[in-house]
Amino acid sequence: VQLQASGGGLVQAGGSLRLSCAASGLTFVSTGMGWFRQAPGKERDFVAAISWNGRSTNYADAVRGRFIISRDNAKNTVYLQMNSLKPEDTAVYYCAANLNPGPQRGEYDYEYWGQGTLVTVSS
Repeated sequence: VQLQASGGGLVQAGGSLRLSCAASGLTFVSTGMGWFRQAPGKERDFVAAISWNGRSTNYADAVRGRFIISRDNAKNTVYLQMNSLKPEDTAVYYCAANLNPGPQRGEYDYEYWGQGTLVTVSS
């Protein structure tokens, strides 16, 4: 299984970025997907998750209303649209795959992890 995250970069506060995560080696259409992030010196935190069919989503309180998770099962890809970015959103963002088809929030619910992509938001 491979999860390849991309789309990170440097953006000013108030700006937007879209992260992508391309999956291979698993049955993507039956897999719940999630995004987590880890800021320097902090633990990895849940950001957002989406069910296998995209109909159910979960968001952390810190990003609800600003971030949108979506997926394209035809492309085996999950996205994280990040709007109104804040300096506190600065972190390495990881995508993860969960063999349970629901939008799980717990880090230990996920079996596979990507390598991470760095998002830096300047003030």
